[in-house]
Amino acid sequence: MVDILDPENMTGCQKAAVFLMAMGEDYATKVFEKMNEQEIAEIAFEMSKVDHITPEMLRAVSEEFVEKFEGESKIIVEKDSFIKNVVSKTLTGENARAILEDLEKKKQDKPFIWSRNVNVGTLAGYVEGEHPQTIAMILAHMPSEISSEILMSLPDEQKGDIALRIAKLGQISEDVVRDVDKALKMELSGAVGPGGKAGGLEVLVDIINGVDKSTEDAVMEFVEEDDAEMANDIRNLMFVFEDLTNIDDTAMREILKKVEGQQLTYALKTATEEMKEKIFSNLSQRAGEMLKDDLEAMGPVRLTEVEEAQQAVIRAAKELEADGTITLGKGKDDVLV
Repeated sequence: MVDILDPENMTGCQKAAVFLMAMGEDYATKVFEKMNEQEIAEIAFEMSKVDHITPEMLRAVSEEFVEKFEGESKIIVEKDSFIKNVVSKTLTGENARAILEDLEKKKQDKPFIWSRNVNVGTLAGYVEGEHPQTIAMILAHMPSEISSEILMSLPDEQKGDIALRIAKLGQISEDVVRDVDKALKMELSGAVGPGGKAGGLEVLVDIINGVDKSTEDAVMEFVEEDDAEMANDIRNLMFVFEDLTNIDDTAMREILKKVEGQQLTYALKTATEEMKEKIFSNLSQRAGEMLKDDLEAMGPVRLTEVEEAQQAVIRAAKELEADGTITLGKGKDDVLV
């Protein structure tokens, strides 16, 4: 398995893995000795996914590494022996075996992970020729950001059908998934860098959240015609009440103008402190104080009433987005910075 990490989006655990692999086995062993077994297992798993450490990856971890390895295109890592030696030197025999066996199992649980290292246009060209049900299965198992790119590249008349198939996709035999994974990887062997789960609504929503507005509209129009209830479920999953913490203050103030006072009070009953602060910071001092008083005075409320109030706030936000008053943010082109 090959996984060249994106230097701009590395997690803390991935950075630790790259740093320790670059530093060598002896240094990594000393660091592992100061960690608990869970921490060792998590970092070892990230190590197992890295075959190449690029200068860009090193720069994201430490400027010192950039200077040390300047001019190198990549560092070839003997990851299997590295992990085995470090883990074995740190833990007792039984615990080390358990972690290494678990790593092997996890490495087998990620079909299509190689798609991160293939040009999306090339990949889409191959996938497009498959049967729609096969396309749905492939997109359901690929990393969601890759699936979003491929879905956007498909002809408009296919997008809705493929999305609906993903939403209705049941558990797929692991053997079937791996057979398709192997066949597609072999077809794309020249485009891949060197060396199953079910589908369903949540998988589809992850993909839709990464596509552009036109693709989202095409998908939702098709699903709406086929299954209006499913379309509503998808919309509810695509944007939840707490997501409003991520919009800008101007948009929040526009939303608050459309929400009734009692609805807002009910909606905040189960809200996080971050969500409450977002609301209060966009109300006048007097309105904010009144809302706080209402929340403190409010007794027990049915959860269904709270959820209905939160959906009312979301509907107000969606209506404002539809008429162009605000932008909630969907897909890469709509991210506000």
